[in-house]
Amino acid sequence: MNISSVIKKPLLTEKASFAKEKHGKYTFMVDSRANKFQIREAVESLFNVKVICVCTANYLGKKKRVGRSEGYKNNWKKAVVKIASGQEIQIMEEV
Repeated sequence: MNISSVIKKPLLTEKASFAKEKHGKYTFMVDSRANKFQIREAVESLFNVKVICVCTANYLGKKKRVGRSEGYKNNWKKAVVKIASGQEIQIMEEV
């Protein structure tokens, strides 16, 4: 899997910003086929930081309805990445 295709986008929520400030953890939406080793390699190479640990979670898409037709949103995967103390990811500060 290509390193640039592993990370889709950062997740910017209140819970994610609290974890970033207090614990140095950054949250990303990642490719559902990526494993922890690929996520670690992608974050370290793209942002030039040292990754301590990676935690992942799979989410099922919610059921949505428009009129009479029903469907589901896409399934997705979340990765919480803890980086070494004293380091930060600059792209998260700009947003």
